[in-house]
Amino acid sequence: MTVSPIAIGVIGVIALLVLLYFGMHIGVAMGLVGFVGYWLCLGNINAAVGLFKSVPYTTSASFNLSVIPMFILMGQLAYYGGISTELYAACYKFLSRLKGGLSIATIVACAGFAAICGSSTATTATMGVVCMPEMRKYSYKDSLSTGSISAGGTLGILIPPSVGFILYGTSAEIGIGKMFVAGIIPGIILTFCYIAVIMVICRIDDKAGPKGPKYSTREKFSAVRGLLPVIFLFLLVLGGIFAGWFTPNEGGAIGAAGAFLFMLINGKATFRNILSALMDTITTTAMIFLIMIGAYIFGYFLTVSGCPTALASWVSSLSVSPYIVLGFILLLYAILGCFVDSLPLIVLLVPIFLPIVEILGFSSIWFGVLMVMIMQLGLITPPVGMCCYVMAGVAKDVPLGTIFKGTAPFIIGLIVAVLVVIMIPELALYLPTMMQA
Repeated sequence: MTVSPIAIGVIGVIALLVLLYFGMHIGVAMGLVGFVGYWLCLGNINAAVGLFKSVPYTTSASFNLSVIPMFILMGQLAYYGGISTELYAACYKFLSRLKGGLSIATIVACAGFAAICGSSTATTATMGVVCMPEMRKYSYKDSLSTGSISAGGTLGILIPPSVGFILYGTSAEIGIGKMFVAGIIPGIILTFCYIAVIMVICRIDDKAGPKGPKYSTREKFSAVRGLLPVIFLFLLVLGGIFAGWFTPNEGGAIGAAGAFLFMLINGKATFRNILSALMDTITTTAMIFLIMIGAYIFGYFLTVSGCPTALASWVSSLSVSPYIVLGFILLLYAILGCFVDSLPLIVLLVPIFLPIVEILGFSSIWFGVLMVMIMQLGLITPPVGMCCYVMAGVAKDVPLGTIFKGTAPFIIGLIVAVLVVIMIPELALYLPTMMQA
């Protein structure tokens, strides 16, 4: 009995989900299923073995992907250089007298740190260490404290430079610089939505986020110095890419050099800090590259199986609104994001759904922004909820259930932001269009 390539493709996807359920590393699982599936579809094991000869090298030697370790290094140097602490201190002094002001300052600080980091889990871990003690000092409820830090951490994958946009742009063959600038306005919108959620929570429950200490005007303006490194690095890197002064790869290197400069200025450039930043960069980069290698092998398998083409043809034949199909795709991303980490899910599903989106006439840049925003849901919802688990590691005495409860209201803010970007695509497309001009 001969099994069709499409049937093999469907079986392969199911097998991948089963392996992930039993805890196999996502990169290894995709590589294994991709290898076996490619072999079965072509009936040639030598061709499948050839994937392991070519894909790891071509992926790791890709100049386009060199942007990943550069931006990760920039974020790590910023963390060990004390930029995150100064950033929060500045936001804290300006917003402390508002109800929930420290939580609002946390969201703003997370947005600022995301602008030089690119990772949601790193943003959560960094700001958790900095912000949690202050909110406890002023008797903030643990649910609001941990919820605002976890939700704020998700901005790391949306506000550029974002590793999520790097992976999407590479998989979709879209300029990474365009994806970066496409995330700026949606990132600002989501930041304000999160702030609105905090204000509503504190209006309903006066004890959730009491006012903090009062600071003089002089103290506030002296704290502005803490904002300068973030503003400088953001404008230098994103402004340079937007203006066409340098490529995203060059921007990552320049940003890392700038973060190291501030590390020197702050007196944090010790051997231990530099070594820690380099080791964390190596570990994170290796993890991402393993995922990319596995995803590319799995992508070759899906291509020869014909599943993406068949699915796109079937969707194009449906007599329903394109927005209904888009809604279904985003809903599927949201559900899968609850079980699979966001980064591998991006590279895994782009080859499947991007052809459908293009057939429906939607912008691939706009879809990329929506996809990354939806991926944020999985970062703060069970059972995966990586930002919540990272937060639990920082606040060890807070039950995980309390953290998930604290993030629940922020899901509403995230959904509102997604709907706004769906209704007004120009929010994501205006800046990339300016780059084209």
